[in-house]
Amino acid sequence: MKDILRYILTCSLLLISLFAYPHSYAFRGVSVSEGLSDLLVNAIYKDTEGYVWLGTGSSLERFDGVHFKHYPIIGANEKLKRINAITEMADNQIWLGNGMGLWRLNKETDILESIVPEKIDCPVHSLLAEDGILYIGTEKGLFLYKDGKLDQVLLDKNTFSAANTITDICKGAEDILWLATESGLYSLQLSDRKVAGYHNIMSDKHVCAFNHIARIGEMLYLGTMDQGIIAFDTRIGKFGHFVDVGCNVISSLSSDGKNILYVGTDGNGVHFIDTGQKQIIRSLRHESGNDGSLRSNSVYSLLVDRDGVIWVGFYQFGLDYTLYQTDLFSTYTFPPYFDSKDMPIRAVSIRAHEKLIGSRDGLFYIDEQRKRFRSFKVPQMRSSMIFCILYHQGEYYVGTYGGGMYVLNPETLTLRDFEPEESMPFQKGHIFCIKQDADNQLWIGTSQGIYCYKDGKQSAHYTSANSKLPEGNVYEIYFDSAGKGWVCTENGMCIWDPSSAKLRTDIFPEGFIQKEKIRVVYEDSKHNLYFFPDKGPLFMSDLSMNSFRQLQPGTPLEGRDGLFIVEDNDQWLWLGTSNGLFGYDKEHNFVPYNFVDGIPSPIFTLCLPICDEEGNLWFGNTKGLLYLDVARMESKKQNPYPVMVTDVYINGRPSRHPVLREKDGKSEISLESSQKNITFSFSDFSYTSPGFMSYEYKLEGEDESWIAMTGSSDVTYYNLPSGSYVFKVRRMGQPDSESRLAVKIASSFSVWAALGVIVVLLLGGGAGYYIWRSKKGTGQPVPAVEATVSETALPEIKPVPEDKYKTNKVSPEECKRLTEKLENMMHRDKPYTNPDLKIADLAAVMGTSAHTLSYLFNQHLNRNYYDYINDYRISEFKQLVNKDEYTKYTLSALAELCGFSSRASFFRYFKKATGITPNEYIRSIGKDNE
Repeated sequence: MKDILRYILTCSLLLISLFAYPHSYAFRGVSVSEGLSDLLVNAIYKDTEGYVWLGTGSSLERFDGVHFKHYPIIGANEKLKRINAITEMADNQIWLGNGMGLWRLNKETDILESIVPEKIDCPVHSLLAEDGILYIGTEKGLFLYKDGKLDQVLLDKNTFSAANTITDICKGAEDILWLATESGLYSLQLSDRKVAGYHNIMSDKHVCAFNHIARIGEMLYLGTMDQGIIAFDTRIGKFGHFVDVGCNVISSLSSDGKNILYVGTDGNGVHFIDTGQKQIIRSLRHESGNDGSLRSNSVYSLLVDRDGVIWVGFYQFGLDYTLYQTDLFSTYTFPPYFDSKDMPIRAVSIRAHEKLIGSRDGLFYIDEQRKRFRSFKVPQMRSSMIFCILYHQGEYYVGTYGGGMYVLNPETLTLRDFEPEESMPFQKGHIFCIKQDADNQLWIGTSQGIYCYKDGKQSAHYTSANSKLPEGNVYEIYFDSAGKGWVCTENGMCIWDPSSAKLRTDIFPEGFIQKEKIRVVYEDSKHNLYFFPDKGPLFMSDLSMNSFRQLQPGTPLEGRDGLFIVEDNDQWLWLGTSNGLFGYDKEHNFVPYNFVDGIPSPIFTLCLPICDEEGNLWFGNTKGLLYLDVARMESKKQNPYPVMVTDVYINGRPSRHPVLREKDGKSEISLESSQKNITFSFSDFSYTSPGFMSYEYKLEGEDESWIAMTGSSDVTYYNLPSGSYVFKVRRMGQPDSESRLAVKIASSFSVWAALGVIVVLLLGGGAGYYIWRSKKGTGQPVPAVEATVSETALPEIKPVPEDKYKTNKVSPEECKRLTEKLENMMHRDKPYTNPDLKIADLAAVMGTSAHTLSYLFNQHLNRNYYDYINDYRISEFKQLVNKDEYTKYTLSALAELCGFSSRASFFRYFKKATGITPNEYIRSIGKDNE
């Protein structure tokens, strides 16, 4: 019995360990094409500010998730440049060790400098920063560096003994330092510098060449180059072989400090070991044909950082790292019966423990409490594409696309036809929505108009022929708190007026959007109405339609099709779109939610979201039924790193001085008068796919409002006038994450120039006075003194060039009209698919001049023509690659369909616009175009 209990306990602990880590990882590979200067990554370290530092064969690399900054090692011997260890001291001071000795990154000059080379004149293999002391493991013993003072400790009196080649260091309990060497394991008592040696003897042979060390509790784990992992129990001083990881060459060893050992091997990838159970709980290897796996099994360095991101350095392949994700959103499963992963969800109904889920692949009933499950699809149904679900009077009413309407009894789990005697639309037609009004009457939006049912009997059938119902499919019927029914069709809206019991179109005020195709209507807790048109911005109104407006331009919703709206218990709106999910505080703040938060696809569906009894939110996505546990929402707000300006480029070149963060949180950079073109690079250190990074920025003194940006981490300003500016950047929708950089551009008119002008004026005035006095004395007429000074007497002052558009300015009203016309034409006719499209061609089609169109782009839209056109081409590519009929198309073929003239130009602009390559984007949405 005890054995059985022990077995159960062991299995339980192992399962807990397994669930502590994701079931799968998405790796991003980084190499020369992404900016890494060397493909050998031998050391990895993450500092307190969020930067990841890579030690390569010839340089130190700083990585912020998007940008690399290179710090070359200066020296003649290339073999000694390889970096072995990196660490951080106080004030974010970066130290490293290599075959040449000890180095430090000087924050003032932003270059690497050699430290005490006259004393540490040998390779440095390991570094440990602890309590203000830097412990340095070298081939000449251990060095301790503190406050500019250096002490040396020899483990063996013979300087050249292998015992003095210290390969790794870890801090032990109390006052002990553990040292792995080429000739055994040593402990150092820091208080009295007492050294004790421990040697692993196997078959009368010393197996003591250790190259890595990690500690968990009282156990030490030692990595070797030919014997795998050896464990050492510090309590009894005994060595023993540990878990076999399939390769005896251990290239990296570290731990979480609790119970997990992280192991890198040169030949068999990466392994996570539960030290308590002495079992491998996760292995990461290169898998041929799997682009999401490691790119190589030859691992040279490994780091699992404090945020759970796995970093793997290789010999010839650069760096792989897992894309950061939180568990804010989860994909619903009911094992072992149902898993919604990769299933496009179109409708859902949730009642406590009971769920009915509709997808493009059928209908699924789940009773979690009674462990009941049933699926319905063709041939049980005429169509497996479920469009809508409503729980009404104890049963579920289900609408399909092309298969009519059904009723599901949850007790018997039987499905029957809603109206078996009526073929269209209830057996062969499209049922788009099923709603219930205040009188418990069913309203059914179909391809044949609106059907109303009361107590199982049809009470009305509205069509465009017998009522004011606009023509076309009825997509949505929404009853507001005043009892009005908002009916949305393919060709506009009408309102069910309960006072007259009629559908009306004559009660909309001028300027309303009743003539547009509306797919979503929603009323919030403050009785404001929100409308998502098929194309165009979010529209808002009060219940009486006395006050209404469109959402202001410049929000993250621009260019996205709205699919649903729901309000949470904190009165935030959640807006689902064809490209992302956004939280909206109804004022100015939008918070994007994407892959980083656990959302598998940015593409949502028209599934009506649900806020359940506990306040959790449920959303239909093309990759599953997603739910948000509101208890996890605080994790979204608690990002451990502030947004930082990581680099500044002046006139296209790196700034001579690094961007320094002062203690009060402010940074400043001063520029000369000629340095007017500035690029700001920044990062939020999220280490996810660059395409999902979302920011807001503003240059005070230049920009009037905040500008939203997704998929890019650089902003460039051209030809800035002299003066003082403040560049601000923050995570989108998170004002508290703001970072600032003050910028001062000196005036071109200096003090010395001003003094020069004064001197010239004084000399000129004196000369004029002398001539006047001289001629006055001789009686000669005195000519009038000219008001200007000779051109040769003053330094040349160039006139300010006239505005290019000064003689042909276009009124704001005309710009607005042209913009609307242009956008309609781009969506309708897609002229951007023509690779030879010129601005003159576009102007001719619009009936205006190329000069006017150029003004519209540069002065009104603040875009150049080519970026504007290419953005539409990128959007077209994203739409095509999500359609099944294009899955067999190559990237070159897709690029050509979208209007790019070449594969190279497509790749170049896609990377510029999104921050990732087309291949990375395709992998992120689960496609496989080559």
